[in-house]
Amino acid sequence: MSVLSRPWLWSWLAAAAAFSLTLGLTSGRGAGELGYAALSFGAFAAIVGLGQMLVITLGPGNVDLSIPATMTLAATLALKAMGSDPGTAFLGLVIALAVGFGTGVANYALIFLLRLPPIIATLAASLIYQSLAIWSNRGLRIKPPAGLADFATGRFLGLPNVAWVGLALAIVVWFVLERSVWGRWLLATGQNLRVARLAGVPVELVRASTYISVAVFASLAGYLLASFSGGAALNMGQEYLLMSIAVVVIGGSSIAGGNSNVPGVWGAALFMFLVVSMLNSYGAGAGVRNVLTGTIIIAIVIAASSRRART
Repeated sequence: MSVLSRPWLWSWLAAAAAFSLTLGLTSGRGAGELGYAALSFGAFAAIVGLGQMLVITLGPGNVDLSIPATMTLAATLALKAMGSDPGTAFLGLVIALAVGFGTGVANYALIFLLRLPPIIATLAASLIYQSLAIWSNRGLRIKPPAGLADFATGRFLGLPNVAWVGLALAIVVWFVLERSVWGRWLLATGQNLRVARLAGVPVELVRASTYISVAVFASLAGYLLASFSGGAALNMGQEYLLMSIAVVVIGGSSIAGGNSNVPGVWGAALFMFLVVSMLNSYGAGAGVRNVLTGTIIIAIVIAASSRRART
């Protein structure tokens, strides 16, 4: 397979083009700051996108719409437990990941036990998680411990620490998909669930672990985002619902399942941030950004469908 035929390449080329256009609006000023901001904010989209990619790989109809609510609930409960006290960052991380594990189990229970479509199950569950976040938050805005905030906003070797976390997770996910038995089970399940079950693949175990994984990734993103922004807001995860799907589709993963693309998720995350930055420079509002994001997703799905029809 040639380099140009690799789906992940196009998301990176799109990111490079958006970077160049954005710089053109500022006559080339602030390239370093723009690149640093793209890596910082793109890391959160990449983390939730990696989890959503695993779910979408399961096949048609599989998507997690509870990501924003899971992010908010995990961040809220973690910050409330830490209470801005020094030395509690690890406690907050454990609580956030536990929340992610719990919401992932709950999501899959609704899907498996009640036979609900994943879209309906995760959407309904998200209303519960958001309500719990509102009840636990009660208008309080607790700041993260100073050490945790310094880590979330700090850098290592010139790159944002949150980007290093996102990169490490991407490497782990790539290794699991490409080198582990579970990765082969996931791809087989997404390509043909019935055949995978007949071949002895523990399909329900794969589905359960996948929905737990996306929730854990979302909770980690929420924990880091709250630490980065100085607190947990009730709408902090709202933009990551569409974003998590966009970076998967734009990154080259098949919306029909059975195929994933880890490098493409990162390229798409950078591209989406740069597009938003470019639109902001023109004074475009959130509505315009959402319309453009939806248009991009539809165009890529149509292009991918046309390509499959030709082959």
